[in-house]
Amino acid sequence: MKPSDGETATAASPSPASHALWTSRRRLLQAAVIIVASVVVFWPALHGDWLWDDDVDITGNPITQSPGGLWNIWFNPGTQIDYYPIKASVQWIQWHLWGNDTFGYHLTNLVLHIVSALLVWRLFHRLGLKLAWLGGLIFAVHPALVESVAWIAELKNTLSMPFFLLSAIFYLEYEEHKRWNDYLWSLGWFLAAMLTKPTMVMFPAVILLYLWWKRGRVGKDDLETTVPFFAVSFVLGVVTLIMSSWHKYLHHQTPEMIPLGGVSSRLALTGLTLAFYFAKAVWPAGFLPIYPQWPVNPPTLLQFLPWPVLGGLLFWFWRKRQSWGRHALFGFGFFLLMLLPFSGLVRISFMYTTWVMDHFLYIPILGLIGLVLAGLEQANRRMPPPARHAGIGLIAVILAAMIVDSRVCAEQFTGSEVLWTYTLKYYPNARIAHNNLGNAFLDKKDIDGAIAEYQKAIAIDSDFALARNNLGGVLAQKGRVDEAIAQYQKALAIDPNYAEAHNNFGDSLVQKHQLSAAIDQYRTAVAINPEFAQARYNLGSTLAQAGQMDEAIEQYQKALEINPDVAEIHNNLGNTYFQKNDMEDALAQYREALRIKPDFDNARNNLGNVLLQMGRLDDAIAEYQKVLETNPGYVETHSNLGVALIRKGQMQEALAQFQEAVRLNPANPQAQNNLARLEETLRQNPGQK
Repeated sequence: MKPSDGETATAASPSPASHALWTSRRRLLQAAVIIVASVVVFWPALHGDWLWDDDVDITGNPITQSPGGLWNIWFNPGTQIDYYPIKASVQWIQWHLWGNDTFGYHLTNLVLHIVSALLVWRLFHRLGLKLAWLGGLIFAVHPALVESVAWIAELKNTLSMPFFLLSAIFYLEYEEHKRWNDYLWSLGWFLAAMLTKPTMVMFPAVILLYLWWKRGRVGKDDLETTVPFFAVSFVLGVVTLIMSSWHKYLHHQTPEMIPLGGVSSRLALTGLTLAFYFAKAVWPAGFLPIYPQWPVNPPTLLQFLPWPVLGGLLFWFWRKRQSWGRHALFGFGFFLLMLLPFSGLVRISFMYTTWVMDHFLYIPILGLIGLVLAGLEQANRRMPPPARHAGIGLIAVILAAMIVDSRVCAEQFTGSEVLWTYTLKYYPNARIAHNNLGNAFLDKKDIDGAIAEYQKAIAIDSDFALARNNLGGVLAQKGRVDEAIAQYQKALAIDPNYAEAHNNFGDSLVQKHQLSAAIDQYRTAVAINPEFAQARYNLGSTLAQAGQMDEAIEQYQKALEINPDVAEIHNNLGNTYFQKNDMEDALAQYREALRIKPDFDNARNNLGNVLLQMGRLDDAIAEYQKVLETNPGYVETHSNLGVALIRKGQMQEALAQFQEAVRLNPANPQAQNNLARLEETLRQNPGQK
């Protein structure tokens, strides 16, 4: 049909409903791309094993594994290395859901990372960036962020990031609409982020930078609205600094062992660190879990070069602040502010091993991604269509390369042996990598391989007390106790306050039956670290062997104050009460041990012994039988059950138990004596049943 005279033919415009539907479908497709790309990148790591500090957080953390651990996590901060209660609470939940199955932990990290990528998209959209979705995709697949997602212990990064992004998004909502509800949500999410991991301690300063970027000035009202954010940042930042002192107990990383130097060294290191992180964000290649430490004490003149370069860039941006420079100052300023706490100005425990770690880029990189998006938008407006299409193709190629590189990085986090072998390929003198590879060999019972790696670490650094302590441990396992003691002594000569080395030294002295000297070592360990539950447990056990029952009980009780849900401590405390003939208290401790660990055969056998001693024969027999139902090879229980049956007058049944005990272990003197006595009794009284 042709138009009538005076009419103009126009294309029908889409209705608002169809436009909304198209927009919704497009966003779902974009979200799907982010999700699929993330899964492709991190698929190799989903079934990855435990790594490095995962034992401190989860597998070797009695607070995480304790049924009552949540109380200690929130209200007894001295029992944890860091006060990150939300992160620790989530790990407590994870342990009670999945235990040692790492898949659930990795899946949690991946889901949180995807959520963060989608929130990054939302944040950039709220900031007016038209390519906001691309920013979310870059965040999802950037190789520098793989470490944060593929390493279970870095849950503190992936969990704190959504809280941080929500805080930022709600603050933008508050700025636009001045709704106090949005302000309170922003403050609440910021508090949650800080209680998860206080890496965003500089966020209040970022808020002021944002307000300047938006309005060109910062007014009195702006300062007042940031006061609560600064208060949260200050209080929890101070708590973190205080709690960081606990690192030395489990990581053996005391501040004086970090070769940081004075003011000039720290300034040089800060400039080098900022330059390193910028380079890794812009040119994402050559990633390692640890990097060689630059010798900055004293610094060379060349090591100060990043400062004039940085100063020149900031001056250039400031000169252009009326146009594009304002955006550059905002994005680059965000990057610098969020990196500042980890740049080398203050000593932090990780600096004992390396100056830089990739996971510290997880939040700061947002500033640079935002700048890239802004630059691409400017280029898109100025390019002719052919160049624009070529640019889109180039971006697609870069993203594909990043996905491939990130997947390769993720493959290195599948297990300790893989990770540290890969590290040593590119950094052969990494003493901590040799030490950690030794730990990986130890985990798979390759004692000789572990010894070789610990020795390599010591060859690189003869003052590496951690490796000497670990070498002592494996030498002790091999029965080479004197050599183990020599390693502990060398470790303690390097650092007399190494609590774990004192504890292990005590263990070796016990093996040599030098109980008094072992007690001295355990006492030193708990004097250095009063929260060292294992050392208190060992001290209590050795005191009991030495006949000092009252003090042994005191040490067990103190160990249980620290870790109340360790069944072995309750069992040993019960043994000590039993030796003091305090049957009621012994009974209570054995029952508590079995409440925590129902399949604890030794505690159930001991419970039977107490009941037998108290004359409760039927109860004792029932406990012995429960042990033998699950562990029919338990020689001592067969023998004890025989004794209980004799007291019940059931001689033939008792004889069968003693015979089974001797069959299982012909060299067991108790079983042999019981069998011989009963057989003699039955010979003298042939009519006795």
